[in-house]
Amino acid sequence: MHTRQSMLTTLGAALLAAGIMQAHAADPYYNPANAASSTSKTIGYDLYKTIGCPGKGILDVPCKEPLEAKAAPVAKPKDSDGDGVIDDKDLCPATVKDAKVDVTGCELDGDKDGVVDRLDKCPTTPAGRKVNASGCELDGDGDGVVDGLDKCPTTPAGRKVNADGCELDSDGDGVSDAADKCPGTPAGAKVNADGCELDSDGDGVVDRLDQCPNTPAGRKVNDKGCDLDSDGDGVIDAMDQCPNTPAGDRVDTKGCSLPKVMNLKGVNFDNDHATLRPDATAILDDAVATLKRYPALKVEIAGHADSASSDAHNLDLSQRRAKTVMDYFVGKGVEADRLSAKGYGEAEPIADNATADGRAKNRRVELRILN
Repeated sequence: MHTRQSMLTTLGAALLAAGIMQAHAADPYYNPANAASSTSKTIGYDLYKTIGCPGKGILDVPCKEPLEAKAAPVAKPKDSDGDGVIDDKDLCPATVKDAKVDVTGCELDGDKDGVVDRLDKCPTTPAGRKVNASGCELDGDGDGVVDGLDKCPTTPAGRKVNADGCELDSDGDGVSDAADKCPGTPAGAKVNADGCELDSDGDGVVDRLDQCPNTPAGRKVNDKGCDLDSDGDGVIDAMDQCPNTPAGDRVDTKGCSLPKVMNLKGVNFDNDHATLRPDATAILDDAVATLKRYPALKVEIAGHADSASSDAHNLDLSQRRAKTVMDYFVGKGVEADRLSAKGYGEAEPIADNATADGRAKNRRVELRILN
């Protein structure tokens, strides 16, 4: 018993000398930093683990299991908005809770349109496009086509538009449907500001179908835009002085049936000569028009005289006058093989040669239809 007590006393003294007892008295949990004596002597942690707790079984002072050396506490960096980016590096320190942020602590904006992804209803806006508060492209005229694609950015409200943002023009005539009063215009037709086909002469037949595009104003026309010719004689109603000519009759320029013999009344010559007077040309030109209307017509130009001179003289004079008229017709484009000239002298009077009036009537030129 004495021997055991002596050994404990000796061991305790050694431990005190090493400073372990002092360390334990200060901190019952072992810390190597406390294992130093006033003489700066220390005992290693390995020794401590070997001999156990100084008071256990020696000084009967209870102690707990040793702890590893405690590191000095380090202050945690502050992250006020809890976005995972510390305040010192956070460029957006007030980010809303649970928002996704980039390395600068600012909310993500995937399409770089200035509206963060959390609020962006159009997250794939093409670069450079202007957007509204929802992150969607602007549509200034509200036609459903964004300004970036809208070729007609000022379309009036409510108008239907195509993919380019321009008003629909269903018939492709250049006038939008909203303004088009003739929406079914055929392709290629020329139209006015109302989208209706042009009718240049105002006859009610559009130019595309008008075979007589220069009809005078006020004239009645057929479905081809040409003046009406009710009796079908080739002379329009507006000019026809004989509007009910029997079908098949040849007519003159006035629309009247041609007689077998036409007296060219008013065709005068210089006295006792075969030279036409200027006032004769209008009547002759009308006869030319009739001859050209009927290209198969063959006529004889008959010259007549009064009885004032000898038969021979009158016959020669009437022949020369008939030839003068024939030459006039040929000069105006009537084929010569359709014409013949013959002088009858004074042989076929139509009035009394005893009077001046009668003689004037007998001096005449006639057209006689031969076929």
